[in-house]
Amino acid sequence: MKFESLLERYHFDKYVLDVCIATIEQGGVTSKLDTHQFLSPIDAWAIPKYPDKTVILPPNADLKQALISFITCNEAYLLYSDCWLGTWIEPETHNCYLDIISLCFCLDEAVQRARALSLSAQRKIVALYDFKRGEAIYL
Repeated sequence: MKFESLLERYHFDKYVLDVCIATIEQGGVTSKLDTHQFLSPIDAWAIPKYPDKTVILPPNADLKQALISFITCNEAYLLYSDCWLGTWIEPETHNCYLDIISLCFCLDEAVQRARALSLSAQRKIVALYDFKRGEAIYL
């Protein structure tokens, strides 16, 4: 990340901290890197757009440092208009997923896209996120 001022650095640090807090408190969050907007509950499903870029952190990982690294490495992708930063703590393992996600507004389309991506990626997509109900849908 390139910072032109201390104010920009402050806003970025605050954004990362807000993502960390929301991830821990809510089990995950979806946000836009450029606007720092958090996605409200809507009738949509999240799928990893680039599953091979997903980072899976163990429960004891330094989430703040991992987010900074993930954002830095994937900044160009996260700035695409159809991409969001997604975090998710998997309830059984407590591993935290960091993803570049896209939104689908039809469940059937989301499932089909996730299954197709799973076949072509090095990593299998294990779940979609249902924003309206606030829950994971396991594939």
